[in-house]
Amino acid sequence: MDTAELQDSIHHRFAQVKFLESALTHSSFANEQEGSGDNERLEFLGDAVLELCISEEGFKRFPDAAEGQLTRIRSQLVKEQSLAVLARGLHLDQYIRLGRGEELQGGRERDALLADALEALLGAVFLDGGFEAAKKTILTIFEDLWPARAVLPETKDYKSRLQEVSQERFKERPIYVLAGTSGPEHEKIFKVDVTLPQGEIFRGTSTSVKRAEQEAARVGLEYLGDD
Repeated sequence: MDTAELQDSIHHRFAQVKFLESALTHSSFANEQEGSGDNERLEFLGDAVLELCISEEGFKRFPDAAEGQLTRIRSQLVKEQSLAVLARGLHLDQYIRLGRGEELQGGRERDALLADALEALLGAVFLDGGFEAAKKTILTIFEDLWPARAVLPETKDYKSRLQEVSQERFKERPIYVLAGTSGPEHEKIFKVDVTLPQGEIFRGTSTSVKRAEQEAARVGLEYLGDD
């Protein structure tokens, strides 16, 4: 697989190409190829690196913005739909290695799969070149998504709102945990539990971890009486 164009697009040349190959390998492909690893661990790492870089950049760009504003801006930038748009712009859909079943089910078009692949790619850059390399890549590919001002229309971002309410009332953030998965690879269902600082637990179920988190947060907000 020739990934030279992709590496040029993200402004990072991999010293250890194995990281890039792993980032582009979906679990459906790995399951069909004995001894082949997938990108799920890299996705986990990339998600954390992405959130830190976007948080730092937002903090610098909008020095007068309140915490809630910064949280909403970050959420808009790193939400699944935004990541999928960026992934398509990088043509990640052409590079991802999918299993036959996932391919037949239209996996290359799924926002969740593309968003996960982008996070895995960022995790790979981090492992290959360190934090500064990952930060450079992130700031480059996200440059055109930043709002001109720290004011965004209110959206149904239940996760960000629950964090705001939790910090206001309890001075602590809610905690999200993947509670389990079910179903075949191409129709996997994710269950996520969110625990409030006082111990209440609420579950969300959906076709991606991020959507399940949003659903769990929505249920939590409903319990707290927040509209």
